[in-house]
Amino acid sequence: MDQLSDKELVAKIQANKNDHKSFELLIIRHQEKLYSFIRRMLQNHEDTNDVLQNVFLKAWKYLNKFDGRSSFYTWIYRIAYNETIDQLNKNKKHFHQELSDVKLESELADTNSTIPTSEEISNKLFVAINTLPDKQKLVFNMKYFENKKYTEISHITGTSEGALKASYFHAVKKIEAFLKNDQTFL
Repeated sequence: MDQLSDKELVAKIQANKNDHKSFELLIIRHQEKLYSFIRRMLQNHEDTNDVLQNVFLKAWKYLNKFDGRSSFYTWIYRIAYNETIDQLNKNKKHFHQELSDVKLESELADTNSTIPTSEEISNKLFVAINTLPDKQKLVFNMKYFENKKYTEISHITGTSEGALKASYFHAVKKIEAFLKNDQTFL
């Protein structure tokens, strides 16, 4: 059964709604990629696991409505995208407080060295990315970290390729501006 494609596994599940083994194989195939995508956005293991669980529950619940116009992975990635946006909206106040804490910690950190460490650069990049609006952040993460093509991002987000290119361009410019304004990088 491991050799069956996603399409074949979905067809088996749609034919027999009690085929938990086939769905378990789909979960095993896709959970790592989905976890990475969600984690990059939420920056929190517990929230990521909650969202991932909701993604698989929704996928199971609505699998009978999957029509195969896109790949199963694109379809479930779209569910993950929507669930992540919902979670980001729920955590908005908490998120902004955490971002303020990260900025404060970075300002208070000892900066004896004139050359930033890779950890400091990663932290600054994290802060810069998290200043982006949620959808811009998602587009940036999918394009930059996951190397997705604009056509695939378009299928996932339901946004035109032109709008995605503009969103990515503006995200890069905002991140560059943020990093240029940071005194530790001067």
